[in-house]
Amino acid sequence: MEITSLATGILAGLLIGAIIVYLVLKKSTEKKGNDIIKKAEADAEVVKEKKMLEAKEKFLQLKSDHEKVINERNSKIQSAENRIKQKESSLDKKNKEVDRLQRDIEGNQKQIDRHLQAISKKETELEKLHKKRVEQLEQISGMSADGAKEELIEALKAEAKTNAMAYIKEIQDEAKISANKEAQKIVVQTIQRVATEQAIENSVSVFNIDSDELKGRIIGREGRNIRALESATGVEIIVDDTPEAIILSCFDPVRREIARLSLHQLVTDGRIHPARIEEVVGKTRKRLNDEIIEIGKRTAIDLGIHGMHSELLRMVGRMKYRSSYGQNLLQHSREVANLCATMCSELGFNEKQIKLAKRAGLLHDIGKVPDDEPEMPHAILGMKLAEKHKENKMVCNAIGAHHDEIEMTSLISPIVQVCDAISGARPGARREMAEAYIQRLNDLENVALGYEGVNKAFAIQAGRELRVMVESEKVNDQKAAELSFNISQKIQEEMTYPGQVKVTVIRETRAVHYAK
Repeated sequence: MEITSLATGILAGLLIGAIIVYLVLKKSTEKKGNDIIKKAEADAEVVKEKKMLEAKEKFLQLKSDHEKVINERNSKIQSAENRIKQKESSLDKKNKEVDRLQRDIEGNQKQIDRHLQAISKKETELEKLHKKRVEQLEQISGMSADGAKEELIEALKAEAKTNAMAYIKEIQDEAKISANKEAQKIVVQTIQRVATEQAIENSVSVFNIDSDELKGRIIGREGRNIRALESATGVEIIVDDTPEAIILSCFDPVRREIARLSLHQLVTDGRIHPARIEEVVGKTRKRLNDEIIEIGKRTAIDLGIHGMHSELLRMVGRMKYRSSYGQNLLQHSREVANLCATMCSELGFNEKQIKLAKRAGLLHDIGKVPDDEPEMPHAILGMKLAEKHKENKMVCNAIGAHHDEIEMTSLISPIVQVCDAISGARPGARREMAEAYIQRLNDLENVALGYEGVNKAFAIQAGRELRVMVESEKVNDQKAAELSFNISQKIQEEMTYPGQVKVTVIRETRAVHYAK
């Protein structure tokens, strides 16, 4: 019992102690909390005052900036208003000036109307006087006004035509005196500085063999070998009685060369049968195509031409196996390129123009060696090919204009045209069929014989000069000069010829008497 009472007392004491401790701690905590709150309130008051000051300063700054912007805007508005007022003032002045000018114009118009009425009246009077005088003149001359007018016009036309011919001849003579010597010097120097070969090309090739026994092997059983070879190459192979020779006939020199090389390899190898023929022809064609590209590259390097498209180089190589009137096309193009460079140098062109002229000279006939043979002039086709492969515009124009199909737009275009004519017209450059040559001479003479007063006409110097004999009774000296000009113009318009044709009209007067 006593133990229970003691335990109860201890527990009560502990409880009371705990309560006292709690109350003491609570009071201490409340005091500290109040202190912290007071301090926080004091700090908050300080921060509040600081922020209010900053806000006031920011407000004042914004207010100042706003007033500044407002002042600037007001200043601009005032300036705009001043300009508007000035413009209004100016417009008012202009309107007043326009009104004044309008009044002046109306006054001038009235004055002009009065003058026009007076002039119309005077014209009517003059017309009446003119008719009266015409009637008097018709009565005096016995000729109508229209007849007299036609007669006067014909007389004036004849006189003007004669004077024009004399003036043209005088101008031509002066131009020849000043330019002919220099032009001849440049052309001769250009030709002399370029050494070229003579035309020897034709449309057949002769393949030499060691013995006539090979002809039978080339023909094959029932002609199967020769048929296979002709089918594979597109070349006509003529095996006749010509000793130790076979003739390859084709107008395409590339195909003819493929046939010649293939036949040489077959004869050397000894195996001649259709399958072997097709294999050899295929390999030869590929090898020749590679050789064509190499020829184009080597030609460009030899001429110092760089940056040319590979397709254009291939076409340049194909020129080796083309000919025109017996003149090898590659040799002709190389010659034209060198002539262009030389002539440009003689004329004082700059380095860039010389290079472009040489490039155009080499490419001017690429339209003759296309793969598909389209129906258009070779000059236009060559120009399109050059444009397709990004050649210079001056080069393209020179290619397209070297036969006058298009208008020339650069200085190198006439140079290329002239050098092309020089290369084709020089002695030994081209072979011409005898019939075509004779026909051209006859056409020249017939052109002259078609004019009144012409007695005889002779084409001399291989068709480069036409001498015309006229009847002195029908053609005077002035008409002889006119006749020479007209014949040259007709030849230029109607005929195609290399170089130029000199027309000489000869009027001869003879006095004959007999002593008896």
